[in-house]
Amino acid sequence: MRRQNPFWGEDYHAGRRPRLLNRARIVAALRAFFATRDFVEIEPSALQVSPGNETHIAGFATQFSAPGGVSQELFLHSSPEFDCKKLLAAGEPRIFALAHVFRNGERTKLHHPEFTMLEWYRAGANYRDLIADCAEVLATAADAAGVKEFSFGGKSLDPFAAPEALSVTEAFARYAGIDLVAVLEDRDAFAAEALGLGLRVTPDDHWSDLFSKVVSEKIEPRLGEGRATVLIDYPASEAALARRKPGDPRFAERFELYGCGVELANAFGELTDAAEQRRRFAADMDERRRIYGEAYPLDEDFLQALAFMPPASGIALGLDRLVMLATGAETIDQVIWAPVAKA
Repeated sequence: MRRQNPFWGEDYHAGRRPRLLNRARIVAALRAFFATRDFVEIEPSALQVSPGNETHIAGFATQFSAPGGVSQELFLHSSPEFDCKKLLAAGEPRIFALAHVFRNGERTKLHHPEFTMLEWYRAGANYRDLIADCAEVLATAADAAGVKEFSFGGKSLDPFAAPEALSVTEAFARYAGIDLVAVLEDRDAFAAEALGLGLRVTPDDHWSDLFSKVVSEKIEPRLGEGRATVLIDYPASEAALARRKPGDPRFAERFELYGCGVELANAFGELTDAAEQRRRFAADMDERRRIYGEAYPLDEDFLQALAFMPPASGIALGLDRLVMLATGAETIDQVIWAPVAKA
């Protein structure tokens, strides 16, 4: 049966082309933006010994057939993060990557199994320094696309306005009426609050599950209206690769950037304690095994490199989503040059 609207169909492509040309302009402008700030563009390897060790991110596995008949399981990376941090350990002070990354089981109007991640890292920088970077990236994208407004899902924002900084604790109080500090170590109390909001809660839901449900259903849709929002200082349990805050170790040096209710970027004050990182990865893989019945190997090379990595901050931004907002696209497929064909 003939597939409806293949991306190579001449008429269909003509309708997408203006957005794709704006994508190209945005990519060129971002490369220039980082070059003028002394960042070096690096090229990470897509094949890794681990796709990453976050509980809910699924990888694509493949087999490398080495000479001599030896076979090794490898994975397509879900982020260039591990290679970027290894290069920080090697002595690179400012780096960025525009990398194709791969996540299994994800295809919605905001998700695609192969997409482009813009990541940048600054040795010696505080994670809050990256908020200013985010503001400039939004403005750079808007200038490149020739727009004064970003839009998605009936919401809009001014990409030239300074982002609002809102702590996770403040967001829970404002949009969900929950005192997050009071339920930080009390799963049952948190479950009662979630039920009171009309959310579905099951006996198998852990604290992190409840956190995700409240954020996705009650908080995210309210963020980034009028101007971008930086949601900052997450509970430590929700920031597997971030340092704990020195003044309050219950929370971690993490923020996410939102626009028009869409998550655009995820930033960390990077964790460099290899033993602590191993413990967190193991805990997340135990949770993944509980939920999905599988877990991924650890990248021992990455854990070894952490001992040599300087204090640094880094951020991962979904380029395709940024282009969506800058061009008013309704789905991610509209801004990807060659979307994966649907069955």
